[in-house]
Amino acid sequence: MDSISSLYGYFLESCTWAWVLASVVLLLFVGFFGSPLIVWTIALAVIMAGFGAPVWLWAVFAVLAVIFNIAPIRAALVTSGVFGIFKKFEFLPKISDTEKAALDAGVVWVEKDLFSGKPNFANLMKESYPDLTAEEKAFMNGPVNTLCAMIDHWEIYKTKEIPPAIWDYIKKEKFLGMIVPKEYGGLGFSALCHSEVIMKISSRSLAVAIQVMVPNSLGPAELLAHYGTDAQKKHWLPRLADGLEIPCFGLTEPNAGSDAGAITSTGVLFKGPDGKIQIKLNWNKRWITLAAISSVIGLAFRLRDPENLLGKGEDLGITCGLIPSNTPGVVLGRRHDPLNTPFYNCPTQGKDVIVNAEDAIVGGLAGAGKGWMMLMECLAAGRGISLPAQATGGTKLAMRVTSAHSVVRRQFGVSIGKFEGVEEPLARIGASTYALEAMRKYCLGALDKGIKPGVITAMQKYYTTEMGRKVIIDAMDIMGGAGISLGPRNVLAEIYIATPIGITVEGANIMTRTLIIFGQGALRAHPFAYSEVKAYEANDLKAFDRAFFGHIGHIVRNTCRAILLSCSRGYLAATPDCHPQMKVYFRRMSWTSATFALLSDVAMGVLGGSLKMKEKITGRFADILAHMYIATAILRRFEAEGRKEEDLPFVHYNLKLCMAEIQKGFDGIFDNLKIPGLRWFFKGWIGAWSRINSIGSQASDGWTHAIASAMMKDGELRNRLTDGIYLPTDRTQAVGRLDYAFSVVLKAEAAEKKIKKAIRDGALPKKKTNLLFDDARSKNIITEEEFKLLQEADAVRYDAILVDDFNEEQYHANKVIK
Repeated sequence: MDSISSLYGYFLESCTWAWVLASVVLLLFVGFFGSPLIVWTIALAVIMAGFGAPVWLWAVFAVLAVIFNIAPIRAALVTSGVFGIFKKFEFLPKISDTEKAALDAGVVWVEKDLFSGKPNFANLMKESYPDLTAEEKAFMNGPVNTLCAMIDHWEIYKTKEIPPAIWDYIKKEKFLGMIVPKEYGGLGFSALCHSEVIMKISSRSLAVAIQVMVPNSLGPAELLAHYGTDAQKKHWLPRLADGLEIPCFGLTEPNAGSDAGAITSTGVLFKGPDGKIQIKLNWNKRWITLAAISSVIGLAFRLRDPENLLGKGEDLGITCGLIPSNTPGVVLGRRHDPLNTPFYNCPTQGKDVIVNAEDAIVGGLAGAGKGWMMLMECLAAGRGISLPAQATGGTKLAMRVTSAHSVVRRQFGVSIGKFEGVEEPLARIGASTYALEAMRKYCLGALDKGIKPGVITAMQKYYTTEMGRKVIIDAMDIMGGAGISLGPRNVLAEIYIATPIGITVEGANIMTRTLIIFGQGALRAHPFAYSEVKAYEANDLKAFDRAFFGHIGHIVRNTCRAILLSCSRGYLAATPDCHPQMKVYFRRMSWTSATFALLSDVAMGVLGGSLKMKEKITGRFADILAHMYIATAILRRFEAEGRKEEDLPFVHYNLKLCMAEIQKGFDGIFDNLKIPGLRWFFKGWIGAWSRINSIGSQASDGWTHAIASAMMKDGELRNRLTDGIYLPTDRTQAVGRLDYAFSVVLKAEAAEKKIKKAIRDGALPKKKTNLLFDDARSKNIITEEEFKLLQEADAVRYDAILVDDFNEEQYHANKVIK
């Protein structure tokens, strides 16, 4: 009997542990699907019944179920206490007015999905993938190509001047009015066309591209189109579109760069002799593109109303104004020298400049104090267009040039692209070209729908310019001596020299990554965090209850999803209709999103308001969020362009790189996020598990070989990857010369292989192949046509690898070699 009793007890114990395990699994799956609280209540009741809970526990459970499932009771009995604790200890971050304006500017877009822990990839793969209209295509094929053909990049670089003929053409064809609505005489182009124009010009001359870019980015035209009065629009927009007015915009100051909210330029309202309200302005701005040649200055300044003329108090806040450059007191005429890149980048000052307030303030007197909101909304769109287009244009040019050079240039009798040491950076260039175009088009689809996603456009600015920086470094390494020798044959050196310019403007990249992408993204893209903060500041208990318990449900769901997706390596996640080889990436992305969302809440919970000062941590979160976005854009491009099999190496390489960067970000967070009392567990156990169960690693050498090989073939893929840049066919120009040599050398490869085979077979002596052309022809190893092709290949190869040289007079006198 004793043995039977022991066996029975063991059986009961086993059943208990089995039920514990079943209960845990049940709760994990209830959480995994984000079930509402009532489902949790039912699940917990089932578990309690399985354990044979006593009556008193059922009574407690029933009371708690009523309290937490009925919102008014929960708010009164539970949330009010939490609310009081938050107030007492000031747990939630304080948000300044400038931060609120930045947070409220634009809208959230796909970043909300990626931040959610449960992204809907079926919807993300249906996001708009735009194309140009017939009118826009005609402009690209007509005026844009004509402008590019007029540009001599070396002449501009050496003389540090854009020729008047180019400026006249830019004005004549309304390049400065691309964003001005047609009703005001502008071109009214889409964000995509705006981007395409900048991309193509950037592949020809950065100086010209910048001076076309700026009037169509943050500036008077953009501000007026959205916020100007009817009178302001009618006066200024037609003149801006026709180039009769040259605009600039003064934002940055000696002590106000990335912290633009710290501007000290001032405007003071007063009544003039005629009874009209006027402004006395004083400013000191620097790094203002086009200022020295501008006829109208867009200006950000702090507006004061000491006499309370507008009835809004004395400090009205940051305001945007339009100041004619010929107004007395305006100081112009000097220039900065941004890395020897000859575009107008200038300081400007204003000393007791007096203008009519209704005319000068963007939006009239009603626009007083609304400048920061205007700026943030305009930047939310602008960051997604100009600089990403410039980076993409430069990268496409680098791909075109380096892929050709890697075939044409030989060392040890072999095209340098055949060496693995060159193949590796060449593949990085090719992969980046694919990724940048994917990011550019994906974001433009949103902008052309009227969506201004501030967090995504900040990502676009930071990660495209940083990717462009890495590409041009790789390109210079591959080009070697041809890369460092300035002259008309060298089309990459100026990009290399000027690259830091894009890194610093529209918000320095360091600050963009650490403060905007996650610092603002954590509040804007999070489904509950900003709602909590706003309810907290408004003392709205009902709204706070809804946001707070929604936030708790969000944390619980993502905890369950993170655990189950980690244990299954993402295989429990749903995938959209896609190429079979892409399913693994969608699963990894779901896994990433759940883990990211959970860790974001952990960081916000542990660090509270101090999180925004932990910039190393926020930078790593930014990297994870951004690489989820980059991967999404790449997957969307692959889908939109018809799942082309020849693109698979580029897609796999990029997606693996994104996964590796995501894992790197997680590793950094696990190692450095200090959780009081639990850091040993977080770093030692969770972090160790993350490394063992890695989300991803770098692409294998097979993918880099496939990419480099594809780049060094003349055909549709190479042309498609570099589509949209200016490619002269004239062989007197650097790109045309190199492209022609590339095609001839490739055509001659078959004949050259015949000679090499003849050498191996003993039919020809062991010499360099170019010394055996005559022998090979005389022995009928190659045909007469092949002989001529080999001779031409040898000649054009030599011509293509030459670099520019100058005599002393030319070198010192800035004379252009024709």
